[in-house]
Amino acid sequence: MLFQYRAKTLQEEIKEGTIEAPNEKMASDILAENNLIILSLTEKEKQSVFKKDFEIPFLNKVKSKDIVIFSRQLAVMITVGLPIVQALKILVKQAPSVAFKTILSQIADDVNGGEKFSQALGKHPKIFSNFFINMIRSGETSGQLEQALNYLADQEEKNYDLASKIKGAMIYPVFVVGGLILVGIVMMIFVVPKLTEVIVQSGAKIPLPTQILIFTSNILSHYWWLLGIIVVGVVFGINSYIHTLAGREQWDFLKLKLPVFGGLSQKIYLVRFSQGLASLIVGGIPLSQGLKIIADLIGNVIYKDLILKTLKEIEDGHSITTVFEQSKVVPSLVTQMMSVGEKTGRLDNVLNKIAEFYSREINNTVSNLTALIEPMVILLLGGAVGIMVAAIIMPMYNVTTQF
Repeated sequence: MLFQYRAKTLQEEIKEGTIEAPNEKMASDILAENNLIILSLTEKEKQSVFKKDFEIPFLNKVKSKDIVIFSRQLAVMITVGLPIVQALKILVKQAPSVAFKTILSQIADDVNGGEKFSQALGKHPKIFSNFFINMIRSGETSGQLEQALNYLADQEEKNYDLASKIKGAMIYPVFVVGGLILVGIVMMIFVVPKLTEVIVQSGAKIPLPTQILIFTSNILSHYWWLLGIIVVGVVFGINSYIHTLAGREQWDFLKLKLPVFGGLSQKIYLVRFSQGLASLIVGGIPLSQGLKIIADLIGNVIYKDLILKTLKEIEDGHSITTVFEQSKVVPSLVTQMMSVGEKTGRLDNVLNKIAEFYSREINNTVSNLTALIEPMVILLLGGAVGIMVAAIIMPMYNVTTQF
């Protein structure tokens, strides 16, 4: 039999690997003889070819919903008095993906080996954010771990619901624009070439819009492969540029200026900032450390730079609102409320009020998102159809007038 083990040496070094033995006791004895303290020892399951084939990386990711369920279930089990190691082992069995199962198993082993839960989470920064880890650390320190987990589950759930609503609102415009592009391609490849033959044979004068239409049709018909390469190259180039410091800054600035979505993005970042910072302050995290955490969490370079400048101002003894008051991406309402909160010593309460206000604004905007986007889609659709119809009808009219 083959066993998977995770053990600790006398020098506190973690060792992982597999060992072959007739049974679990023999495997345990062999490890003990090698001066290894067993943290976990499980029989390695034989994987079928079918299972291996379907462990595809992009289908095996840890999703936001997984973190929500994990936080909520762990909070419930801790509330009823279940030891955290036992609770984690139960959640390992219920994990929806191999990746999450592996991560939770490692966390359970680390906690069982004497590490704090927050320390074990800190080894997986791609899954658990700095904010998540610090809230857990705060819960451990105050003895309110279940409250911290429930709060994190609530926040992750809100983020997940918001993302789902935005995706749902985008289905209609994406479907319409996609259909328009498809119809346009079909027209260019199959209809326009036949129309071109009729016009050329008639000897009628070809208007400029029709010439452009015919030229586009010829390009699509004969050089589609080249267009494909150009599109892929442009997408790759833009993506590469966005990953540079200057490109990311321009992209994040553009996101704040887009029609409809710019205002929505700004509100989302303000909620993320105010809600996150308020939670960290309530959890006993110093303001300067809280700002560092939120700067990494915010997800926008413009706001990150703003928060880091604010941090420097605070360290120099100035007000938290000094930098915000000069910024165009922070409404005056926010700076005025924060100023009052800072002076009265109730900054956490004020930040929560700001978060509540903009959360309602976000929900209202998302609820009306389809209605806001619809006029733009209609204008785009009408303009495209109008240009194409004009380009087709004008030469046909010229042909008929010759007879």
